[in-house]
This record gives sequence, C-alpha cells and structure tokens, in this order.
Amino acid sequence: MSTLTLCNALVFTGERFLSAPTNITVVEGVIADIGSQREGTLIDATGRTVMPGLIDAHFHAYAVALQGLDNELGPLSYSALAGSQRLVDALYRGFTTVRDVAGGDLGLSRAIEENLFDSPRYYFTGPAMSQTGGHGDPRDPHLDSCFSHGHMCQVVDGPQELRVAVREAFRVGAHAIKIMASGGVISLADPLEVPQYSADEVRTVTEEAKRRGSYVCAHAYSVSAIEHSVLNGVRSIEHGNLLDEPTARLMAQHDAFLVPTLAAYSAMERRGEELGLAQTSREKNRVVLESGQQAVQFALEAGVNVGFGSDLMGELGDEQLFGLELQAQASSVTDVLRSATSVNAKLIGNDSIGTLSSGKVADLLVLAGDPRENIQLLSDSNNGRAVIQSGSLVFDSLKLWGDAR
Repeated sequence: MSTLTLCNALVFTGERFLSAPTNITVVEGVIADIGSQREGTLIDATGRTVMPGLIDAHFHAYAVALQGLDNELGPLSYSALAGSQRLVDALYRGFTTVRDVAGGDLGLSRAIEENLFDSPRYYFTGPAMSQTGGHGDPRDPHLDSCFSHGHMCQVVDGPQELRVAVREAFRVGAHAIKIMASGGVISLADPLEVPQYSADEVRTVTEEAKRRGSYVCAHAYSVSAIEHSVLNGVRSIEHGNLLDEPTARLMAQHDAFLVPTLAAYSAMERRGEELGLAQTSREKNRVVLESGQQAVQFALEAGVNVGFGSDLMGELGDEQLFGLELQAQASSVTDVLRSATSVNAKLIGNDSIGTLSSGKVADLLVLAGDPRENIQLLSDSNNGRAVIQSGSLVFDSLKLWGDAR
C-alpha cells in the first residue's frame, strides 16, 4: 500500500478531535495530507475514528510473573520469548509504541529492528536501579539471600557506583534510566511512603543522563518521594498515586511528567489473590488504588504533562486497554487520548509520532466508532479495530481491508 487514503473518518489528531469527518492520505508510510486524497488504495472509514497509534509509557516486556524472582532470575531466553508475545499483543491492541521502564535489552531491541516478530516501536531502560532494600530489591526479608542484578532490576548503592551503572546502561542501548525512588506495591520489605536514594545519588543519575542527552524516570508514590525526585532532576514520575495539589504544582514548575498506571491497581485488587499476590502487597495496593484517579486530577489541574502507562505484570497484561477507561474517568476521553499519544511522544522525545499531520509517521489506530460516545470502543479489545504501523496494516478486526490480514 504505497498510497492509502482513509476516507470520511472522524479524526483525533493527538491534540483534539476535528469538527468534521475528513480524509487522511498516507504515502510510503508517512502522512502526506489531511483533507484530500490521491490515487491509490481507498478505505471507507465513515463512522470510524482514526487517531495516532497509542503509546504505553510504562510497559514491562520481561514481566512474566506477577511477583517473585521469576522476573529477575528465570531463563532470559524464556523472558525474551514471552516478552515478544507481550509486545505482539500490545501492538494488536493498538499500541504502536511502548517504553519499557525496568527491563528490556539490546537483544530484544535488535530482534524488533530486524522484524523477527511484530512489535510496537520499542524504547527500553534496561534493569531499573534500586538501593539495597528498595523497591527493586526482590528478596524476602525473612531469607538470607543475595541479589545484585536481574532482568528487570539491579541493586546499586552510592553515587560512584550509580555513575558507572548509568554509563553502562547507555553503553548497551538504554533510551533512559529508571530509578526506584520510593517503596512499591510488589516489593515486600519497603514502606510506600519513604523516599529511596539520597539526594546525592539521585543527582548523580540525573546529571549523567542529562549529559548523555537523556532523562530519568522514577518510581515514586508519596509526596515526599515525588518532591525528592523532582527537585533532584527527575523528568518523569511513574505512578504518583499519593500526589497532592502543592506537589502537583511543584511538578508543573519543573516541567516534570506524570505517568499514571491505574490499570495495575485495579487488576491486582480484582485478580491478585487468585494469582498468588502476597497479602502485604494486596494491602499496599489498596492504599494506592483509592488515590490514583485523584492524583491524575490534581496533576491536570496544575498543568502537569500527564502521560499514560499500564505497568501490568504476568497474566494481568490483558488489562492494558482498561487503563485508558480508568484514566478517562479521572479526566475525559480527550484527555486520556492526548496522554496516550501526543504527551507520551513528547515524554519519549520522538516528534515524528503521537500526532497526525503532514510529514508524521503513519502509526494509526482505527476504532469502530466514536470513543467520546462509548469509551469501551477504545478500552475493550473485543471491539473492532485496525492498526497501521509506518503505513502498513498489522491488524484489522474491523475487516476494512477485507481479508488482507
């Protein structure tokens, strides 16, 4: 399909819905025009919504289990094969780009670049960095065991050691750096509220990343952890469920992003016990579940750039789209679509995706109707959709292309 026109579509540009149906023409994988058509393949998109491909800014390819050491120390060959399937599933849901914040590596990235399997565009941080006893330290406190490095997390203490670890991460292809700046739900030995890493340690990481032309994202739930991160140069706050209004204003002043991950808490509340989630983690989860949507509202009201992430582990990966519905409940459909397209593209730093205009890459999601009228058209994968990546059709349950795929 060297030239393709989607005709008479409802269009969300990544920033707003256009007031009237229109055409989108793609030539050689790039958006050539909005409003006209050219000779080539014509697809009737009447009544359908066309928008930029979705971007998940908090994805975990190697999260093969909900909890435990399997994610860290299981065979990497299995994690990579299972991760490739998680990426395929994400693409077919409409996520044409993901940012893997705690895991991934150059081998998985190379396989994607060589088209060994269908995948979203893939950005990875490599293993997240955690202090001893922090959120990325998976050891049960009742066991005398050692852990230094796994597939998703590594334990690194001290400014000099962190400096070396950051340089090594960039050497092997990391897009950005992830640190654990507060306790977490899954980890067993750390309280949610307490900030992790000293100011010197956080500044070391952010300074090294900035010098490389990159940035740092931080797992942080509490007000004190968010403030500690932002004041020491962190660009992206992951989760942020316990955010309050003054801290949201601080984030806006420092041009920091918030990446909510509402799907994870809802899924763990409903399904965690049956999947063996530890009682300690279920109790922590209820704390952050109750406040996550309010944090999104505080951030938007303060003018914070609010992105979108899923953070789903193990068998919970099938709830990726439901996070959009949860975030829309805290804001609006237009807000969450903006979060999962143009805002996340800005966060990642790729201005060729996330919006629809002439010259942008033709990563497109086509929905069966208008999500403003029925959010489940977007949030339920059983509703028909078509996914286009770089102008090529990769999935079409709408059958707009007949039996092309």
